[in-house]
Amino acid sequence: MIITKMALPRRTFLRGMGATLALPLLDAMTPALTALAKTAAAPVPRLGFVYIPNGANMASWAPKGTGTNFEFSPTLNPLAPFREHLIIPTGLAHRQAEALGDGNGDHARASAVWLNGVHPKRTEGADVQAATTVDQIAAKHLGAQTPLTSLELALEQIDLVGNCDNGYSCVYMNTISWRTATSPLPTENNPRVVFERMFGDGGTAAERLAQMKRDSSILDSVTQDMARLQKSLGAGDRSTISEYLDSVRDVEQRIQKAERRNDEELITAVDRPVGIPDAYDDHAKLMFDLQVLAYRADITRVITFLLGREFSPRTYPNIGVPDQHHGLSHHGHDEEKLRKYAKINTYHIGLFAYFLEKLKATPDGDGTLLDHVALLYGGGISDGDLHSHLDLPLVLAGGGGGQLKGGRVLNFPEVPLTNMLMTLLDKVGVPSDTLGDSTGRIDIPTLSGV
Repeated sequence: MIITKMALPRRTFLRGMGATLALPLLDAMTPALTALAKTAAAPVPRLGFVYIPNGANMASWAPKGTGTNFEFSPTLNPLAPFREHLIIPTGLAHRQAEALGDGNGDHARASAVWLNGVHPKRTEGADVQAATTVDQIAAKHLGAQTPLTSLELALEQIDLVGNCDNGYSCVYMNTISWRTATSPLPTENNPRVVFERMFGDGGTAAERLAQMKRDSSILDSVTQDMARLQKSLGAGDRSTISEYLDSVRDVEQRIQKAERRNDEELITAVDRPVGIPDAYDDHAKLMFDLQVLAYRADITRVITFLLGREFSPRTYPNIGVPDQHHGLSHHGHDEEKLRKYAKINTYHIGLFAYFLEKLKATPDGDGTLLDHVALLYGGGISDGDLHSHLDLPLVLAGGGGGQLKGGRVLNFPEVPLTNMLMTLLDKVGVPSDTLGDSTGRIDIPTLSGV
């Protein structure tokens, strides 16, 4: 890398053996970005979609009040510190996830329809068909200048095939992202694989394990480039880079710790990828931290993340819920089941709050990553007992680069969710004419002066 007195380009990398490390937004990049009409005061748009399975206890989820005069519900209360960065839409629906003559299969349709609004083809075979999802529409435009066009992440190992839900292929529940109507995108749940996709040092599982045993860091291979760069930067940028590298090393060390534990348990004797923490909580937070790094270094601007796949039987003994999640969603109005169901919903919201706090604490231009991202959190089923696709559980978080004015509940009774997805595309500057069953746009306030 050659450093001159000229401004650094936004796409500046540090390179080493098997590693490429993108840099976060620095003051030294601002003049170069100004020429591209993307300055520190006008950061690049970013989108994220976080999916929850099996619906929600809507009585515990629904906030009280509308507009700016509302109270957080028990389930959404962990999000209270981020009130001014939140829009809670109510009433939005996905009728294309209903049977429409195809019978049961609401779980498969819920995740397949969530980001495209198109009823999927009922099939158990390889001839799956849905539609391009909004994340991939955005990625086609926002990912043109990033190393990765998009990231598709999950917490559960997505390896089920065949019939998973009353004649619907497992593919429909294994992902929420479709590049084309017949091309579902696979998700990745191994943090080590995601890290290597972002920063380099790929290879087989055996090679990654050998790399871990050497106890080296990806940062070790870029030290020479780093030393040259630091000499050319001001004190503020040097501090920014130092904090960013600390974040990269922290994530890397947590992955290595998980790998060592797996190695101690004779990882070579079991069919399990390296790098996945044993605890769901640790796994989720590590995957969220990877997303923060991806946004900050502009590795990608579009991410989808499944906290769980539909039909998920996961138990949550860490929060006092040893019952299977899917079973609890069929509560039959049993008070104890409803209480546990809501507890899982609240726990997931708490993990999302962890993500928002990380974004809020990460500087980006004249604000934070939370100011400059738009995140849709929620699922394709509301009441799990009814398999309802009306009044979906949703939260819209982030400032969207000034395009989203939070601190409010907005009600859109039985309006297609695709209307909001179309509006989000507008907010991030992505042209779109139609999306699934959309009937138009909805009104989401913009910050004044933007």
